Amino acid sequence: MQVQSMQFKARAGQKLADQRLQNNLKKLSTKFVSARAEAVRHIDFEATRAALKERRNRGLDNLDVWLEIFEREATRRGATVLFAETTQEAARLVAEIARKHEVKKVIKTKSMVTEEMNLNRVLADMGVQSIETDLGEYILQINDNEPPSHIIAPVVHKDKEEIADLFARTHHRPRQTEIPAMTREAREVLRPQFLSADMGVTGGNFLIAQTGSVAVVTNEGNEGMCTIMPRVHVAVTGIEKVLPTLEDLATAMRLLPRSATGQSTSNYFSLLTGTRVEGEQDGPEHMYFVLVDGGRTGLIGGAFQEMLRCIRCGACMNHCPVYQKIGGHAYGWVYPGPMGSVLTPSYVGLEKAIDLPQAATLCGECNRVCPVGIPISDLLRKLRERQMERKLRPWQERFGLAAWGFMARRPKLYGAMTGVGARVLKWLGRDRQSISRLPLAAGWTNTREMPAPSGRTFRQMVRERRPGGTRSV
Repeated sequence: MQVQSMQFKARAGQKLADQRLQNNLKKLSTKFVSARAEAVRHIDFEATRAALKERRNRGLDNLDVWLEIFEREATRRGATVLFAETTQEAARLVAEIARKHEVKKVIKTKSMVTEEMNLNRVLADMGVQSIETDLGEYILQINDNEPPSHIIAPVVHKDKEEIADLFARTHHRPRQTEIPAMTREAREVLRPQFLSADMGVTGGNFLIAQTGSVAVVTNEGNEGMCTIMPRVHVAVTGIEKVLPTLEDLATAMRLLPRSATGQSTSNYFSLLTGTRVEGEQDGPEHMYFVLVDGGRTGLIGGAFQEMLRCIRCGACMNHCPVYQKIGGHAYGWVYPGPMGSVLTPSYVGLEKAIDLPQAATLCGECNRVCPVGIPISDLLRKLRERQMERKLRPWQERFGLAAWGFMARRPKLYGAMTGVGARVLKWLGRDRQSISRLPLAAGWTNTREMPAPSGRTFRQMVRERRPGGTRSV
């Protein structure tokens, strides 16, 4: 997927003006947010989160060791483990597997890493048909290969009427508007593809070093059809997804579905280990793991290592007031929302995602709901600091912050200047007591009124309310 994060401001403006999108995004709060709140109420969320955070840290602190153990155990059970330093190399490895086994058709489950790899395009260029089987991803694929806007609900930005029109146009069947009928139609279209595919490609929610297994979680069951029907199964995932033991996986599964969709457990959960052996009725003849770095090791041991704990539940974006208004496409790459505002600069370069660290209010809601305790707002603040250090922000912004910093380190000067500023703002408000146009702050006053202050600074008002002070009326 091409990086378009440099167009964030323009794309965000377009999304804010799209009333249909605004209505569709209300599903985030009416469905995901409320469902999560109810689901976590039935467990000790803080204790479980602390346990999962510790287990994820244990895996990341010795990542090389656990990957070696995973490779050994997966190989012992008949799988082939391949490592890719870049997403381009990962796509090449999958293409070579397809070529080796003379694959003509690939069926896929939802995988954000394959979005990083542009895998569908790579396969198409070599003449291999690649078909998405997750319903949301399938809808996007038949809509001119539109990228997902959410990592859990990739088509959350569309409504039922849009999808009904798309199905009628693509499937050449009578237009259906009832959801059960529409899902049945998609199932009927996809079923022959499951039965005729040569290779299945899945993501991996977690890798288990202890057993050399991959855990795949869905709500549609398509992951089972992608892994037991084709003769070749390729699991593609990031190297950071490794967990040491099955007990670690059990802890993760207490929080992943609750945080993602508000379910106590997902509808389908597959723990896949090795190739089909004698006496088994299903499973692949050949199994491959393609484990992708793609910038992940660059975070190990640094200020942003905590971001690698992310289990891709989507809770941060569901609760983010920015994402709730603009959706995922505005962020311009694979990962949207607060987690994407950290991951995209970390993976593709800060200079290619100038505005993403600023695409947040730093309200801390993402920190509160994260099931692995990632301090996302703190990481965004660190990225902002790096932007300033590298002079990647506009000179006006850097000058303004430098001037503020100069005064903030000199309390008397700061007090004098804020006193003058408060009186000037009161004068600008005049009798209306609000400011409709503010010099150097048009980004605020172009769309809203700013209440005019009383003419006193915050410190003056605090002193007036202390014992012995005089409170004005």
